[in-house]
Amino acid sequence: MASHARPRPAGTRVAGIRTPALATAALTSVALLSQTATAAPSTDDKPSLEEVEKKVDDLYRQAESATEKYNSAKEKTATQRKEVDTLLDDVAQRTQKLNEAREELGSFAAAQYRTGASAPDTATFLLADTPQDYFDQTQLMGRMTDRQKGAVDDYISAQSATMKKRQEATESLETLTDSQADLKTAKATVQRKLSAARELLSQLTAEEKARLAAIEKKKQEEAARKAAELAEQQKAAQQAAEETAADEAASSPSTETSTDSSYATKADKALAFARAQVGKPYVWGATGPDSYDCSGLTQAAWNAAGISLPRTTYDQVNFGTTVSLANAQPGDLVFFYDDISHVGLYIGNGMMIHAPKPGAYVREESIYYDGESAIHSVVRPA
Repeated sequence: MASHARPRPAGTRVAGIRTPALATAALTSVALLSQTATAAPSTDDKPSLEEVEKKVDDLYRQAESATEKYNSAKEKTATQRKEVDTLLDDVAQRTQKLNEAREELGSFAAAQYRTGASAPDTATFLLADTPQDYFDQTQLMGRMTDRQKGAVDDYISAQSATMKKRQEATESLETLTDSQADLKTAKATVQRKLSAARELLSQLTAEEKARLAAIEKKKQEEAARKAAELAEQQKAAQQAAEETAADEAASSPSTETSTDSSYATKADKALAFARAQVGKPYVWGATGPDSYDCSGLTQAAWNAAGISLPRTTYDQVNFGTTVSLANAQPGDLVFFYDDISHVGLYIGNGMMIHAPKPGAYVREESIYYDGESAIHSVVRPA
């Protein structure tokens, strides 16, 4: 008797397992889905807040470094422009003298022509490339009067001086053009870095900005702790120095003490000025009175104390005497980063007054605001 059981179609389940046909199709689908998932962009690629903060800080630092280059180029351009103006004025005056000497020679030539005396020689003289070229080929000087010889000498001298000054003016103009190009490049770099930083911050959500603020607060707390430690170390060192001085029982103040007293007086004036600027905005390239960049603030502060600091951090770091951080006194300049792109005015107890960065204001802050490794050196400017 024939069986009535129907044949089982290929690919149906047997004990919960797919037959090879469907299994192969399923595995193929899974592989394709896996590849698609791998190729698709992931939201996990978004940088962490710590990475964003580091990138923004780096951009601000690069902008500040470019700002100091801008300040240097601006100062050089201003100096070069004054030199060019002076040279051009000098050239104009010498050209006038040259014209007067030429007119006097022309009057001699006209007189000789009217009297018929040496007219061809004088005409040849006036048409020569230079007076000296002519005199090297003729004996005209021997036939001239003392007054004529004096006029020729004046003309040669005026022509030589004018040509020399024109060359100096040309070279100075070329240098000015280079300085202006450097100025333009530095300005564009600052603006590009600041725009990139603003773009990164604009992409953060309100929650992310709040978390970023919390990270910054934690950094500030650590910086304050380090400042307090330095303050204790300096206090202990000061007490030890005072005890040593007392034990020596010197009959009169030493030169060093007198010098320290003089410095403290000047530093007090610089600090008083700096404190009066607290709350004013950081603006790159600014030197006051309504806004400052970092070196613009320190320059203005010490200028109030009668000390003329250079404009840029690169020059300020070489103005004065380098001292150790442990021996830092109020008024000293604290420089930051390997490229010396930031500076603040030390006020004691591990704190300083500085113009921090774009978007911030002049403020008192720990010198450890960006970590201990960021501190480059301390300089006493007077």
